[in-house]
Amino acid sequence: MQPLHIILLILGYFGVLIFISYITSKSANNTTFFKANNSSPWYLVAFGMIGASLSGVTFISVPGWIEGQQMSYMQMVLGYVVGYAVIGLVLLPLYYRLNLTSIYTYLEDRFGRYSYKTGASFFLLSRTIGAAFRLFLVANVLQLILFNSNGIPFWVTVTITILLIWLYTFKGGIKTIVWTDTLQTLFMLIAVGVCIVMIKDEMQIDNLFSYIAENKLSKTFFFEDIKAGNYFWKRFFAGAFIAIVMTGLDQDMMQKNLTCRNLKDAQKNMFWFTIVLVVVNFFFLALGILLTDYATANEINAHKDQLFPTIAMSGKLGLATSLFFLLGLIAAAYSSADSALTSLTTSFSIDILEIDKKENEHEKEKTRKKIHVLFSLILIVTILFFKYVIADDSVISNIFKAAGYTYGPLLGLYAFGLFTKFNVKDKLVPLICIISPFLAFEINYLTNYLWKFDFEFFILILNGLLTFLGLLAIKTSKNG
Repeated sequence: MQPLHIILLILGYFGVLIFISYITSKSANNTTFFKANNSSPWYLVAFGMIGASLSGVTFISVPGWIEGQQMSYMQMVLGYVVGYAVIGLVLLPLYYRLNLTSIYTYLEDRFGRYSYKTGASFFLLSRTIGAAFRLFLVANVLQLILFNSNGIPFWVTVTITILLIWLYTFKGGIKTIVWTDTLQTLFMLIAVGVCIVMIKDEMQIDNLFSYIAENKLSKTFFFEDIKAGNYFWKRFFAGAFIAIVMTGLDQDMMQKNLTCRNLKDAQKNMFWFTIVLVVVNFFFLALGILLTDYATANEINAHKDQLFPTIAMSGKLGLATSLFFLLGLIAAAYSSADSALTSLTTSFSIDILEIDKKENEHEKEKTRKKIHVLFSLILIVTILFFKYVIADDSVISNIFKAAGYTYGPLLGLYAFGLFTKFNVKDKLVPLICIISPFLAFEINYLTNYLWKFDFEFFILILNGLLTFLGLLAIKTSKNG
């Protein structure tokens, strides 16, 4: 593709998003921004959540993971099914019964103010890291295929990326995102389908499913070595708990669910979302096998996160593949990032500044807009930081590892609140939640060093358990 084609594609794409923003943000206020006036159709929420869950990281990293991990990621995906069932049957009824805007206000009702602020703070940290990782990956690809050759520095690429998100979300917030994410998910799925068909035809494969089933890279289940990071039960249970914390205990994902008209609609959303997500992840992994084999056959030296972009943008698979790859990448990245920016704004406004308790509506809206700008700047700074410290590893792996440490305390807090009747010494909760990730890190390091036992993504469960035990140590008495 020529640079002009890429620029026109980006401008046209964002022109559509800004138009949708204009339509959906008419007469918008804080209630619109935070909860879309509780008027979102469940099927739109479900479809849009697919793109938000997958993001540009899945689009790039999951296919690139095949070479080293085969299809072991599917073990986590199967665990997601269990996690999403817990969300639909346990967490959503709780959130709707309490009529929450921010899901962390539950912690104040259950334990107290310190617990509430701690939970919200860990979300803000977790989502900022996650969103920055995702946008870092996409900005890197755009830098490689377009901006480097035009002498535009990386910080300008990142700033433009965040500015475009801010532009179409600053007024309508979550109401706009429900609609833009639906469109972006559609673009992403079409892009994956087109890329699979193009590479399948290029490799002259008659039956895709037979090819995948018989391929040496298609091994999915690993029961051989309990010490290995890809051991089935580690990945499966890690997947279940990752789904619970990164969706059910995450303001970003739950904010979309809470825009549905009622609990029944929100549960239907989770049911269909789960089914489609499993299928979509399978096709991403199938694409990874095709890309890996194609690279080997054509002596293309590209690995991990560079595999898909290198092949798609090489021009060897035709202009359509390059065009749809870029379209899918942008759609996947922005469907995740726009909701992250909105949820960060919501959580900081409601949980930290507590603007919902203010009387003046004009002041509330003014404060919310300032916070929206603030988190746009924070994301820019964080992405630039990752540019220089990110490890030589797949970005998706880094995200899940970071999630294990930052979401673990949230898992422990909610598990303790839901499955015990104890109160806690509220002022000590922040200390417990800070200590637990450090203990989890030390335990993981020692077990790996002494016995070569790798917790990998299972670190999330260990971290949550340590938080739970810490809360048990500071319990006070049973509630009625």
